[in-house]
Amino acid sequence: MQTQPERPWHAITWSVWALASAGCIQLAPSPVYTVIVVAIAWLMVSTHGLDLPFARAFGLLVGIAAFFAVFRVVLTAATTHGSEDLLFTTPSFRMPEILGGFDVGGAVSAPIVLRALSEGLVIVAIIAVFAAFNAVVSHFELVQTIPRAFYELGLVVVVALAFVPSTIAAIHDVREADRARTGGRVVRRGRLVRQVVPVLERGLEQAVTLAESLDSRGFAHGGATSRERGAGWTGLGALMALGAAFVALVARERTVALALAGLGAAGMVLAIRFASVTTRRIRYRPRHITTIDRCCIVGTLLAPALLSVLALTGEQSLTWTPSPLTWPALHALPVLALTPLLLPLVRQRRANGRASVHPVPRPEATAERSEVGT
Repeated sequence: MQTQPERPWHAITWSVWALASAGCIQLAPSPVYTVIVVAIAWLMVSTHGLDLPFARAFGLLVGIAAFFAVFRVVLTAATTHGSEDLLFTTPSFRMPEILGGFDVGGAVSAPIVLRALSEGLVIVAIIAVFAAFNAVVSHFELVQTIPRAFYELGLVVVVALAFVPSTIAAIHDVREADRARTGGRVVRRGRLVRQVVPVLERGLEQAVTLAESLDSRGFAHGGATSRERGAGWTGLGALMALGAAFVALVARERTVALALAGLGAAGMVLAIRFASVTTRRIRYRPRHITTIDRCCIVGTLLAPALLSVLALTGEQSLTWTPSPLTWPALHALPVLALTPLLLPLVRQRRANGRASVHPVPRPEATAERSEVGT
């Protein structure tokens, strides 16, 4: 059985790192700071990512995000028009009224294109952060750390996270098999069919295997108990209270909104607690969070906290507007505020150390191991 080296950080630590990095992108959406966060994410993958499809999927996901960001820039430039700093003019036509009746083409201005590029870079950075999280986190530990009330949902999410890496692995295997059949000679004729059909067949086979594995272990077959029904009603009431708090906030009733929000939050905590207590599930060899993990979590959270303080004090370089046309400013304090995101680098992955007994995570394997002891 193929094994992987022990990961130095807990799954909760990586989850907090990903959320903190995403929060930093939202607090400092300027292109210079966004690029810094993307570089940190790439550094995490290169340091803690294993030679597995999960790490190799990082470049593909970032490339897909960049493609859609560029596509968004083209659509914005074609449908949004300005009168300042014109770059060029394209032929234009007007869409029918049933489709909105807006103009497509015409004058393309630099501020609109640059603003779309900046917003697209933020999207790419968010995808890069969570692609890095998918590359460095242990999916087995991720399922174990989810509250028992969300076990079924968490397992589905983990299987979804493994979709792109497993597809990349299937494409790689099919390509190697195709080259072996031709003796290493590239045969372009019919290559698409020879590669697409086996990939689809393998994906269908993995899906059937996963379904059989879950069904044989009685996944989600148990009926709801009285406590679980009570937890469900409590959760419904909490959601209604949170919705009423939002309505009260729109109506500028801040006191009522705050009271309803507190009631809804307390109800959600109680619902999760009740549902977790009633769920009898044994966790196989759980990994406990250590003191250094807690220190890393606290240190990582310093990054969005420091950026929030800078935003409240009026730091102008956190955001960037392309009108008037100026270069994004780079100040030392925001850069220093982003340095806590580098804390996971203080511990290195042990490439030659004691290997973990957990096999390399695959979608069906993740489900099988997660159901051990149920």
